[in-house]
Amino acid sequence: MSTPSETGPAAPFIERLGREVRRRRQGAGLTVQTLADRAGLSRRMLTQIEQGTANPSMVTVDKIAHALGVDFATLIASPAAEPCHVSTAVEVWSSPAGSRAVLHVTSARRGGPELWEWTLASGDRYLAEADPPGSEELILVTAGTLLLETEGRSIPLDAGASARLASDRPYAYRAPEGGEPVSFVRVVEIGAPRTP
Repeated sequence: MSTPSETGPAAPFIERLGREVRRRRQGAGLTVQTLADRAGLSRRMLTQIEQGTANPSMVTVDKIAHALGVDFATLIASPAAEPCHVSTAVEVWSSPAGSRAVLHVTSARRGGPELWEWTLASGDRYLAEADPPGSEELILVTAGTLLLETEGRSIPLDAGASARLASDRPYAYRAPEGGEPVSFVRVVEIGAPRTP
């Protein structure tokens, strides 16, 4: 089975991300080159991200967040100081097959829970890199059958099934070929960032 290529974040997310990366980088007194080096990226890539012209993967955004001393959710979330913050959903990832990942809301606490809604088209697959040690996800399948791939196993989860996944190792989500689209909700709790 071929894996469809990732198209990456949607345009509004890319623009907001670029502004926030630039704001945090300048606030920390870092040059573009210094932040690029810390994140393991090229200066050109970081410049394009700040200008909103790059299409970074979620892994790249995560690297930038950690280089800035925050987590993924903190980097992309709207500031929220009030006890009740009504969030606006942001499409963070999509694929040519029509799959998508939408981040609905994040905790105000660094590393706190993130609430995501995913849809995978038939035969589509999302391959994830390992999150920091201690990270985990809670998954609830709302339609179709999700194949959760981890440590050489493919675990089918039908609609109504739920699972807890240790996401501090590589894993993947897959929708069976020829089946209906898969929809699921995931709550992500990121462990402490790795220190160099």
